[in-house]
Amino acid sequence: MMNQKTLLPVLLVPSCILSIPAAAMLFRAEGWAWGPADFIIFWILIAGVVLAYQFVASKATGRTYRIATGVGLATGLILLWINGAVGLIGSERNPANLMYGVVLGIGAIGVAIARFEPLGMARALFATALAQFQVPVVALLVWPSDFSPGVAPVFALNFCFVLLFATSAILFRQAGEKPAGAGGQTPA
Repeated sequence: MMNQKTLLPVLLVPSCILSIPAAAMLFRAEGWAWGPADFIIFWILIAGVVLAYQFVASKATGRTYRIATGVGLATGLILLWINGAVGLIGSERNPANLMYGVVLGIGAIGVAIARFEPLGMARALFATALAQFQVPVVALLVWPSDFSPGVAPVFALNFCFVLLFATSAILFRQAGEKPAGAGGQTPA
């Protein structure tokens, strides 16, 4: 149930984040030509991420789980935002960029299968990191002609997302490990 404590971040976080592009447009910064639909779509996306964080974090078994949730969701949102705005590989119209939707879909399906259990969430985020890693490899093989800003920058940017998804996975794994004294053995 939504109460004032849970509703306030859902309203404020997207508004605060979207004040950045609004200010950029106000000061006529180059590259910031958003229309009302852009603000509405991104407000809904950010609010959805905040709601998802609140829901998943409510299942939290500890602080590490909540941090892992935040890292995973924020990484997915940033990936979606950058890819939707300018594309990570070539222009935003390059079909290779559609593969990032598959990456996020793998993460979402993995989370659903995991039922929010920490070790299952770790596997889902590792699978997401692996899918993220494969996108520029496949794109280079299939669409080599539209690979701007260049092979090294595209792979470097993708590797940043791989690291963030993997960090979330490692944190989920840590959240799911039992303390050494709890069962007599530490998990392998």
